[in-house]
Amino acid sequence: MRFGILKELTEKRVAITPDFVKKLVAQKHEVVFEKGCGEGAALVDELFVAEGAKAADRAEVLAAADVITTIIPLPESDLDQVKKGAVLISQFQPFADDSICEKLASKGLTALSMDMIPRSTIAQAMDVLSSMASIAGYKAVLTAADHLPRYMPMLSTAAGTIRPAKMLVLGAGVAGLQAIATGRRLGAMVEAFDTRAAAKEEVMSLGAKFVEVEGASDDKAAGGYAVEQTEEYKQRQADLIFQKVSKADIVITTAQLRGRPAPLLVNEEMLKAMPQGAVLIDLAASTGGNVAFSKHREVVKTHGVTIVGNSELADEVPEHASQLFSRNVENFLKHKDFLSEEGFSFDFEEDIFGSACIVYNGEVRFGAPALTK
Repeated sequence: MRFGILKELTEKRVAITPDFVKKLVAQKHEVVFEKGCGEGAALVDELFVAEGAKAADRAEVLAAADVITTIIPLPESDLDQVKKGAVLISQFQPFADDSICEKLASKGLTALSMDMIPRSTIAQAMDVLSSMASIAGYKAVLTAADHLPRYMPMLSTAAGTIRPAKMLVLGAGVAGLQAIATGRRLGAMVEAFDTRAAAKEEVMSLGAKFVEVEGASDDKAAGGYAVEQTEEYKQRQADLIFQKVSKADIVITTAQLRGRPAPLLVNEEMLKAMPQGAVLIDLAASTGGNVAFSKHREVVKTHGVTIVGNSELADEVPEHASQLFSRNVENFLKHKDFLSEEGFSFDFEEDIFGSACIVYNGEVRFGAPALTK
């Protein structure tokens, strides 16, 4: 089979890195890549060529590839150039907008959506959401430090002692936990809040204080996402968060609801109560945001605080983000020999592959019951 690697139109990352190219070539597959596809991630063309890939322009890759892997789904103009029967691997997010399935089906394509892989123990090695969230959590703290007009650690100097910055993390999933760990390493005093009781032990193990609101609905079947809470709980949550936000130098928000707008956790009144110069990093900005006035990929200054909205902070660490994404795809394709020298083995009864395949040969599978081989 011929694998195609394209330059992302809005990202520095690249979906397949040279180390995976080497393995594909060893498995008797061909690899063709768009010139300059990895430059944003410090992966020059020579690295791809050295592992056996061939350079081409974008139109050639689109027309020739049997399998195309991207981080962001291809735009309509590119889909028109992909040959019928090709397999597309990306993050299609059909749970947010299932019309993408009909669009792909109308082109006679097969689509494997990496964000539909179950977030289970066996699938951890192929979980792109966790890989990218971990990087985003790390980068969120560095971004906050860059905008903060104060030190993060406590410093004892000849001129006196500087107190450590207070950091509050709202949402202690993968991104939140990485933010906590990074904030602690940089010397901040860290507190964290999450509706999931299971997060308490993880937060405390990293040396942070867990902010707990009694009476949360804890859905263990939610795949790592927060769940909708009662109005009474939301009010208690808002009151406690107000107290914590009003004293924080840095607030990092990560709370997202799968397929629904992100919950608003920090409203305008909270922003007004924050210390001047405080910084908020909203990792849920692309789905509406956890912070009032937050805008995706924009920096907003209001009421004396800085709000950085960016759900794609992993793209600011493009080399390692590309490596992790590529390894996730590699682990997915080698799971139970989905990909061999002969091509794909489409086993819809297998939980991981059956969930990821949202369109098969022009037929929509998203939301369909399990099928036989």
